[in-house]
Amino acid sequence: MKKILTLVLAAALIAAVAVASANTTLVIGASATPHAEILEQAATLLADKGIDLEIVVFDDYVQPNLQLDAGDLDANYFQHTAYLEDFNAQNGTKLVSAGAVHYEPMGIYAGKSSDLANIPDGAVIAVPNDTTNEARALALLEYLGIITLAEGAGETATVLDIEENPHNVEIIEVEAAQIPRQLVDVDFGVINSNYALQAGAEVTGTALATESTDVAYPNVIAVREGDDREELKTLVEVLQSDEMVSWINETYQGAVVPTK
Repeated sequence: MKKILTLVLAAALIAAVAVASANTTLVIGASATPHAEILEQAATLLADKGIDLEIVVFDDYVQPNLQLDAGDLDANYFQHTAYLEDFNAQNGTKLVSAGAVHYEPMGIYAGKSSDLANIPDGAVIAVPNDTTNEARALALLEYLGIITLAEGAGETATVLDIEENPHNVEIIEVEAAQIPRQLVDVDFGVINSNYALQAGAEVTGTALATESTDVAYPNVIAVREGDDREELKTLVEVLQSDEMVSWINETYQGAVVPTK
C-alpha cells in the first residue's frame, strides 16, 4: 500500500510539473520604473492565461531595442512611438507597436532654482539628448514661454531651432537617465516621469509643470515586425485591462496615466 501511495504521489508531482511547464514564457525588456513594476503586477493575470513573464530590466533606451531586434527578447516596454520610429530610422531595425499601455507626462523639475515665473538670466536647463525626447522637452519649454521654437520644428527640434530666448537660458543635452543626478548643478531639469520616479530622493518634490496630456506620448509594447503571436496579443490585452488600469491609477497617482 505504501509503495502504491508513493507511486501515486510521484505521478501527481510529475503531472503538476508538466502543467507548470506548459505555460509559454515571454522574455520582456523593460525600464525599471514604472514598466517592470507594471509587468510584475500583470504577471499573475498572465500566468492564469498560460503565459509566464521573464522581465529583463534595462537602464538605457538603446539596448532593449537592439536585443529585441536580435531576437534575444520577445518584446520590450519602455518607449513611446515617436522614439520607436526614430530608432528604426536611425538603426535600420523593424520594430513595431503591438499596443499602447500608458503615457508619462514629461515634467520640469527644480534644481538650483524653483520659480518658473522668475527664471534667472542665463539659467541652465538640462534636457534629454535623444532626438524625440529633446524635441518633447523643448516643446514643454516653449509651452511655458521660456523659449520660442522655429515654426515647424516638430518632433525633431533641437537647440538649433530656438528662435527666441528672452531669459538667455543655456540648454544642455544630457542622457535622459542622468538628468535627475544633474539637478544639483543646473537650475532646472526636464525629466521623463519614469526616471523621476526611479530617482526618488534625487528629485525634490513633484514637477513644477508638466506637458499637456494632449501631446503626451503613449508608451507601447514593441515587437518585431510580423510577430503576431497570440501570447503577445494577450500580453497587451492584460496590460490594457480594467484591473491594470485601476492599479496604475492607484499606484502612480497621475505620474503614469493609462491610455485606456
